[in-house]
Amino acid sequence: MTTRPTKKQYELLQYLSEFIAEHGYSPSYREIMRGCNYTSVATVALHVKNLIARGHVVKRGTSARSLEVVGTIEHEKKKKDTKHTSSNSKNELVAEIEKRFKVLETLETRETAEKESNEDVLNELYVLVGALKILGSTDVARAYTMRINTL
Repeated sequence: MTTRPTKKQYELLQYLSEFIAEHGYSPSYREIMRGCNYTSVATVALHVKNLIARGHVVKRGTSARSLEVVGTIEHEKKKKDTKHTSSNSKNELVAEIEKRFKVLETLETRETAEKESNEDVLNELYVLVGALKILGSTDVARAYTMRINTL
């Protein structure tokens, strides 16, 4: 199992991945130095050595352009993207739930409100609250369920 890279190592991994994707071969240590704004080739060598030891990079042969990213960089990026997307989804769901509550409260105050319209909005609320549970916000979902029960 590989150890998580440090911030600087992660930046170097990103640079390596992007360079290899663009050019089809790995960058030289001097190209890495310029691309990552390091001040010496020794710094690059140290980071590369540590990335190899941690299992993030493999060096094939003795060539200067023989570095290969093992693939953890994409996995970490996907995890971050998923976490960010999940957070946005929860916020959007909460906003939609609040809209439905306002609609329901408005409909209940009107005397001519149709019962079917109330039921449709209520059904939508149950679905949205269920989605919150699926996304892991069980406490928030529980609070909304209690709020629905008071209607």
